[in-house]
Amino acid sequence: MAAQINPSILSADFARLADEAKAVEGADWLHVDVMDNHFVPNLTLGVPVVESLARATDTPLDCHLMIEAPDRWAPQYVEAGAGSVTFHVEAAAAPVRLAREIRAKGARASMALKPATPIEPYEDLLPELDMLLIMTVEPGFGGQAFLDIMLPKIRRTRELISKHGLELWLQVDGGVSASTIEQCADAGADVFVAGSAVYGANDPAEAVRALRTQAEAATVKATWACDH
Repeated sequence: MAAQINPSILSADFARLADEAKAVEGADWLHVDVMDNHFVPNLTLGVPVVESLARATDTPLDCHLMIEAPDRWAPQYVEAGAGSVTFHVEAAAAPVRLAREIRAKGARASMALKPATPIEPYEDLLPELDMLLIMTVEPGFGGQAFLDIMLPKIRRTRELISKHGLELWLQVDGGVSASTIEQCADAGADVFVAGSAVYGANDPAEAVRALRTQAEAATVKATWACDH
């Protein structure tokens, strides 16, 4: 059960994005937070920057769309070069149709849930997805403290994934660091977004390796992994 580490460029130097992408070339994916100042109270970047990043790095891009009207915009991020596109179910008009369109265009389809959004109403949608993202902070800003009250939700989500026998990645995003990643792995997460824990380190590449080692060690001992 290999853990995947996705450094978030929200914590990188936006004036040096190509260099910052190279600094974490050992990462599994590069997490790109797209915010529109409507769905969340922050404004970051859009399609042109994703296109430029896709040309500047061989690390695949994991685009997390914290935007309104993802049904309209998400396919453009696939065309821009994203290998995985995450939309928020709270903002999507037709999540199943959108997931299928993302897949049809050649990317992995992912759905995100804000902290207050329960997983249970979306159980039937899980087979349409390649990844599910449980937000462990309120979306909108980096550097927030991890919400440990999300751990039971991660466990319930892993149970649903196992119940249906799905090869569905379970991602966590928000406050993931050396002090929280083992809890997330033990609860059932296998893809970890880390921003300041990576880009705030003296050696971002080493931070990625250290986080992966921690997550994999916790996964080996986790009940859900033993039952998988």
